[in-house]
Amino acid sequence: MALTTDFAGIAPGSRTLDSKPDHSRYRIVPARHPGRLAGTIFAAIVILAVLYSTFTNPRWGWDVFAEWFFAEPVLVGLGRTLLLTVLAAISGSILGTALALARVSRSPLLSGLSWGYIWLLRSIPMIVLLLILNNLGYLYETIRIGIPFTGTVFIDYPTVQLLTPFAAAFVGLTLNQSAFFAEIVRGGILSVDHGQLEAAAALGLPRRRQAFRIVLPQAMRSILPTGFNELIGLAKSTSMVYVLALPELFYTVQVIYRRNLEVIPLLMVATVWYLIIMTVLSIAQHYIERYFSKGAVRNPTPLPFQAFFERFRRPLPVLETATDTVRKVGFRDAAALRAAGGAVRIQGISKSFGSLKVLDKVELSLPAGSVTAILGPSGSGKSTLLRAINHLERVDEGFISVDGDFVGYSRKGDTLYELKEKEVLQRRADIGMVFQSFNLFPHLTVLENLIEAPIQVRGVGREDAVQLAQELLARIGLSDKINAYPRQLSGGQQQRVAIVRALALRPKVLLFDEPTSALDPELVGEVLDVIKELARTGTTLVIVTHEVGFAREVADTVVFMESGRILEAGPPARIFTQAEHPRTREFLAKVL
Repeated sequence: MALTTDFAGIAPGSRTLDSKPDHSRYRIVPARHPGRLAGTIFAAIVILAVLYSTFTNPRWGWDVFAEWFFAEPVLVGLGRTLLLTVLAAISGSILGTALALARVSRSPLLSGLSWGYIWLLRSIPMIVLLLILNNLGYLYETIRIGIPFTGTVFIDYPTVQLLTPFAAAFVGLTLNQSAFFAEIVRGGILSVDHGQLEAAAALGLPRRRQAFRIVLPQAMRSILPTGFNELIGLAKSTSMVYVLALPELFYTVQVIYRRNLEVIPLLMVATVWYLIIMTVLSIAQHYIERYFSKGAVRNPTPLPFQAFFERFRRPLPVLETATDTVRKVGFRDAAALRAAGGAVRIQGISKSFGSLKVLDKVELSLPAGSVTAILGPSGSGKSTLLRAINHLERVDEGFISVDGDFVGYSRKGDTLYELKEKEVLQRRADIGMVFQSFNLFPHLTVLENLIEAPIQVRGVGREDAVQLAQELLARIGLSDKINAYPRQLSGGQQQRVAIVRALALRPKVLLFDEPTSALDPELVGEVLDVIKELARTGTTLVIVTHEVGFAREVADTVVFMESGRILEAGPPARIFTQAEHPRTREFLAKVL
């Protein structure tokens, strides 16, 4: 089939880019969506029909509804319902969080006890639990507290007087709520990326701080939707305490309609009050979720009155040398930021994951202030070796020491005592680590990421920590990002912040686990420039990298690993030009 279009008659000038047609006369016709329009009309008809039927039918008894809606007995019952909801929500949430933390505990007995509690309380129907508590006085006439197997008694009180209907309702709702809430919290904890825990541990943050500052705030995004569902369910579950003859909202309404026989209007009174309670809780849920979504979106919507409260926020101290326009300078120019490097001695360490041996009798000695680059194919044990140096991985055999102090052990004569985790975290502060996936805390600003460890681990005052953070950010050219969240930064910026976060502790040794592997090629240079500056500060650097050219330029020693063993180690000039091991030469031939 031949083309019939004739281009010969077209003037050459009409095909140039200089001719700009006038589009101002064009009229835009929006796309039509007949299905959407039909759905809207149908929904409107249904809504109007329901409203008309509800408000025009005299049997709904709206006059009776209006008479009793604000009646004193109803308001008293409503207050009791709200009080039970608030008290049980607070106590159930606290107990549920404790149970969730116990479930993920490393103590098998504590974890098992928590699991048993959750299993039992989730199995018992709420109404059965309330009736058991209300009749507890039949099983135990008195509640005694004293010293077991002796006659010493401190408290001896009748159970019936202690466990009133209100107390039984409060205890029953709390026990039931905590069991369900515990699994919601545990699910939120498990949803937090494990790298966040490793980053917190690498900074030496105490376990309690890791849980309540790092893990739980991030878990809240998963906890809140389901947690508020439970809270709303709790508010409605208070109606079950009618079996205790406790005059809360639903029981009060029952009493009234049994007297005047106006069942539907009185039930509508209770229904509308429950709707109001649920609406208030739903609004609270919306804003609480937005608060805990800090750092989760690049452009968050400001919270109500946020601008007003920002006026009362304490401003950051202004530094003479760290402003947004300051010239970026090297770390070697700031004596206050420099730390004395530590000598690292790795003595015959081995590590296995099941039947897979990832480290096999590794021996290595790294002088203080040295820069060591570790090369090797994937799966050769490079990252595991790095993680073993700061005790993120516990080795099966051998020892690692920094400046003569064993990592993970204390020495007394010829005996080594394994340290408790609290002591390991304190020593780990001297061995900073920068992860390939950054592992910045997404719910904290750049400033908060930098000052968290110096304040909590080193005991630095907040003002001094902020001042150091500003100085560090100025030296990597990110002063203007001090209040940004990690998600608002590029990959290269995030990695630079991760580097200075580790540096803020002034560690003796700084470990880099493939710091550029997660970056676009154009961002690699800015991160490598920061590491080059650090190489001149005197801090001992150990870098796992695939950047061979960078290793040649910066490292004092190049280590080549394969199958968990060090095949060759030496100065870059020899390794890259006169490698002795054939596998080293083969590897370098492919990457150079």
